[in-house]
Amino acid sequence: MAKNLRTYIEQLVQAMPEQIKSVNREVNPKFEITGIVEKLENQGKSFAIMFRKVKGSKIPVLINVGASYERLALALDTDVEHMVEEYSKREDNRISVREVNNGPVKEVIIKNEDVDLNMLPITVHNEHDAGKYVAAGATITKDPDTKKQNVGLYRLQVQDRDQLGLFINPANHGYLIGERYREIGKPMEVAVVIGHHPAFLMASVSKLEGYGGELEVASGLLGEPLEVVKGETVDLFVPAQAEIVLEGVVNPGLKRNEGPFGEWPRYYTSAGDRWYIKVTAITMRKDTIYQDIMAAHDEHNMIGALPRMGSLYRRVTEVLPTVKAINLPLSGGGRVRCYISLKKRSDGEPKQAAFAALATVPDIKHIILVDDDIDVFNEKEVLWALSTRFQAHEDLIVMPNCMGSHLIPTAYDITKLEHGVMETKLIFDATMPAPPTPFPRRAKAPPEIIERINPEEYIDKFVW
Repeated sequence: MAKNLRTYIEQLVQAMPEQIKSVNREVNPKFEITGIVEKLENQGKSFAIMFRKVKGSKIPVLINVGASYERLALALDTDVEHMVEEYSKREDNRISVREVNNGPVKEVIIKNEDVDLNMLPITVHNEHDAGKYVAAGATITKDPDTKKQNVGLYRLQVQDRDQLGLFINPANHGYLIGERYREIGKPMEVAVVIGHHPAFLMASVSKLEGYGGELEVASGLLGEPLEVVKGETVDLFVPAQAEIVLEGVVNPGLKRNEGPFGEWPRYYTSAGDRWYIKVTAITMRKDTIYQDIMAAHDEHNMIGALPRMGSLYRRVTEVLPTVKAINLPLSGGGRVRCYISLKKRSDGEPKQAAFAALATVPDIKHIILVDDDIDVFNEKEVLWALSTRFQAHEDLIVMPNCMGSHLIPTAYDITKLEHGVMETKLIFDATMPAPPTPFPRRAKAPPEIIERINPEEYIDKFVW
């Protein structure tokens, strides 16, 4: 059986039954679903939750699947320790999609004047959101020149029964594709995919070279060809095993006010005139599941962080093979701050790694480079290295006027007077000088002693 959201749920129930829960009482899609998730998050709990009775709809809502690295690692058949390297390997091992004539996503087909987004249990996530948002909808577009399909995770605001506001980061390929359609004066067809195996959602966030490739990356992450089927009203291939697909058309010359919406930096920072999608069809399974992402919370950060880490690891190691590990810590929203460890052979190498990372993920604002004796997933160690191996007058690079994240409140335009898409990037080189230049040794017990000691064999209950 082809992998999909349901096969993943079965895998999760078998491997980690304590990590998925059900809510069987009726809940309101406005704030109550996300309120329950946030309350649990505040208590240190990050369950995936299926809300089976949602007011105003017959469709259940699954949310918070991606709020745990353990669950995301499971989707790649690995563990947290190896997930970044495994993601990188699978992202590089792209597999062609498999075209099929039909699939579960075609069990129900609603077209044209019968389209009504209100039939879906679309949530209002946070207090000051402009309205209902499709947060887990991966949007497929097609480059008009190369005909390659591109996939990205963008903002989608319900504006009418058949209209979705569409907001894409100017640094994303989807925005550049839309601008190309505007230049040639043609409408852009889109398909929004809601509900699939976590590998598909993560593939949509991968940072790839050039337009397209995300569907093939999804196949690579799945370890099998992604089944695709032709759209009903658009000339696009969509995942046959998806829960729901919204088809539609964007006229890049027309705009409507969109926003605000709580984003991954956990702020409201952007609203304005944006593109919108006129929805021409809804296709879905008979017993469909509506998948959501907990916007502006842990799931939002994690579901974007792991794919970026995998892409970074692959592309930075192409430039500098001695890079050991890369982390986008949640303290930076899984986007803004990047820790890179490497086995330094020559002075200057860390900066090469940093430049490659900045070119791969424009959202990155701060990069801290450390030696391979530092665990980049342990912020205490990273900050210790920054405190003891870094001097700003020699080891800090400041790069103003760089393309960054427009969602950061302090991002600026060229005048420095208005909010914009530029930021000042910092590179902190907290590595020791390359050999043979001497540097004091780190104080620690002999590694062979640490390796053979099991503290449980030594420690007994204290008795006064």
